[in-house]
Amino acid sequence: MSESGSSSKIQAVVGWGLLVLGVTVFAVRFLHEGAYAVPRGGNLFGGLGALLLGGVLVWSAVPRGLRWLALAASPVVLFFGLYATMAELEEVVSLYAADSAGEPAELRLWIVDREDGAWVGMPRSKAVEHSLDGAQLELLRSGETLCVVPVLHEDRKTVGAIHALKVEKYAVARGAAAIGLYPREARGTTVSLRLDSCPGNPLQTPPAVRPRRRP
Repeated sequence: MSESGSSSKIQAVVGWGLLVLGVTVFAVRFLHEGAYAVPRGGNLFGGLGALLLGGVLVWSAVPRGLRWLALAASPVVLFFGLYATMAELEEVVSLYAADSAGEPAELRLWIVDREDGAWVGMPRSKAVEHSLDGAQLELLRSGETLCVVPVLHEDRKTVGAIHALKVEKYAVARGAAAIGLYPREARGTTVSLRLDSCPGNPLQTPPAVRPRRRP
């Protein structure tokens, strides 16, 4: 096989792999019950990027130079696409809040349980941006919509314990930690939030608790 033919074959294999990955980024979210969670941010970049670069690599009419550029960029897209897929393989919940501009926001989060309730973790800046502490919000978990009140905890003992439970529960977290892509211990900027039930509504969602778009 000529060098040109070998290069074309490599590009085609990578291209088809990226196309499959791109579809998987969107399809994996159907594993979770309830409303479909549209990928956003880096996850959306990974999915659309994989589809775009994959199409460029498998379409023979694309100029050779452009295909080489797509091949060179593929590791970046591959990283985002794999993360977007693997992060959704285990339990993920949606917490419906509002961002700093008052726009509706769906936060996709890993969740752990212990004797005092369900907990999530995130950077403190994210919790503050979405005004989570003490807010009455909707939580979608296992196909059920619950009304919850997040209670923010910053003490390092609690934060460390919740983070350790996440690493213990999620195989993706353990694998990523093994290669340095996820912290084994909670960072100093991480906080934990206990998701308490809304007063008077322990298991059911009252009407209109999801933040509404400002007029």
